[in-house]
Amino acid sequence: MKIALSAAETSGDLIASSLVVALKLNEPNCRIDGLAGDKMLKAGCHRLWHMNEVNVMGLSEVLRKLPSILKLRKRISKHYLANKPDVFIGVDSPDFNFKLERILKKNGIKTIHLISPSIWAWRSNRIKKIKQSTDLILCLFPFEVDFYRMHNQKAIFVGHPLAETLKPRKDYQSNNNVLLMPGSRESEIKSLLPELLKAAKLMKDENPDLIFNISLANNQQLDWVTKSIDGIEIGVSVGDAHAKISNSDLVIVASGTAALEVGLLAVPMVVVYKLSYISYQIVSRLLHTSEVSLPNKILGSNIVPELIQENANGKNISDHAMKLLESDNTKLIRELGRIHKLLKLQSSTKSVDAIIDFVNEK
Repeated sequence: MKIALSAAETSGDLIASSLVVALKLNEPNCRIDGLAGDKMLKAGCHRLWHMNEVNVMGLSEVLRKLPSILKLRKRISKHYLANKPDVFIGVDSPDFNFKLERILKKNGIKTIHLISPSIWAWRSNRIKKIKQSTDLILCLFPFEVDFYRMHNQKAIFVGHPLAETLKPRKDYQSNNNVLLMPGSRESEIKSLLPELLKAAKLMKDENPDLIFNISLANNQQLDWVTKSIDGIEIGVSVGDAHAKISNSDLVIVASGTAALEVGLLAVPMVVVYKLSYISYQIVSRLLHTSEVSLPNKILGSNIVPELIQENANGKNISDHAMKLLESDNTKLIRELGRIHKLLKLQSSTKSVDAIIDFVNEK
């Protein structure tokens, strides 16, 4: 069996790596290749193109890199039209992957998309292009399937692979650790980190016993982050987010998959989100949901604070963080624990079953 994968960002690399492991266990002789990150490579995917060629955030940021992204997508589609796989699986990154899927589907290649775009939150008219692009959507969240059924698009809820490895921590003892997670992309980190550092200074002034750490998803911005700290007593590490989250009283985290990881571990958090001015002006006009972060959307209410755009400033972040640190968070932790129960469905196994069944369909 020949399986093509395309993951164009850090969160996709993480989820796709779990899928690669499960596919290899179920089909040891299968060939898996494509656009991949380091985690996919380690799991056994043959990397034809590096994920970092595409991994950017925000509309204005994408525009600057658009020519090289379009060239890469053309190379990928040309390769798979000449070397047809049994199935092409786009992992997240809808603006990049759906176009690829559409080209391949029109040429008789079966297509699956893993991780639904947030059409329940914004740009719901994308359903037309989705139906043209992919034969099957594998959804990580139960509320997504309902939307697709309304539009006659085949979709299956497979649960979230992170729920297989992350679960609410037990017997935690407070240690005054506060973790800062400014995101994985350059634009995200450079937008959020200055405000997180301002918040850390204010919080340290209020409680000198607090200990701050920064966990980065990769080392691409490590030098810039280290220089930005500029004498502030903050530890910096790379690739150890889960351990650091589990050992923290509070996490201040960029909205996205990282916030879900914090939620699965049931750790109190403040979620922050900030785009360039142009990107935000466009996105804000297309939103039709009251919850931005995944923990709040999954639970259907504003369980954790969300600080968006101009509200994601050092003073606001500090105020919300200190309120949580000084509160009894028993109820909050119990509510966050529900996320794991809702999403634990042996996602990788269920995804593999769905993929193999689909490939074998006549």
